[in-house]
Amino acid sequence: MADPQPSRRTIRVVAAVIQKNERYLITQRRPNAVLPLLWEFPGGRVEEGESDAEALRREVLERLGVEIKVGQLISFVSHPYEHYTVDLHLYECELESENLQAKAVNDFQWVTSSEFDQHTFTPADEASMTKLLGVTV
Repeated sequence: MADPQPSRRTIRVVAAVIQKNERYLITQRRPNAVLPLLWEFPGGRVEEGESDAEALRREVLERLGVEIKVGQLISFVSHPYEHYTVDLHLYECELESENLQAKAVNDFQWVTSSEFDQHTFTPADEASMTKLLGVTV
């Protein structure tokens, strides 16, 4: 008997939770990206053969032009989208420098947790914020 649900592809994604002065760093996806112009914690897909920390350092450098120190895993959520599932791993991180540039993102902002609801987040990031911070956006 055929499986009624085709197997879903799972994408491993890592994101940096960077906090400074009671504010969190968030980035806005580019207009031509999947889920265009939605907000998220900075990060991206883990490539074959990469550790989570390597992927996170690479993604933040590509997107914001800065090096980070990757700390401990603080949250994990698995979110099903229409054609795939995202396994999102959030890590506590620190910036190595303050020279942020919007290189491969549309924009970035430092926001307090109470300002999250003023931004439209990706569903996986929204689920992780609810779990991590007890914040509903």
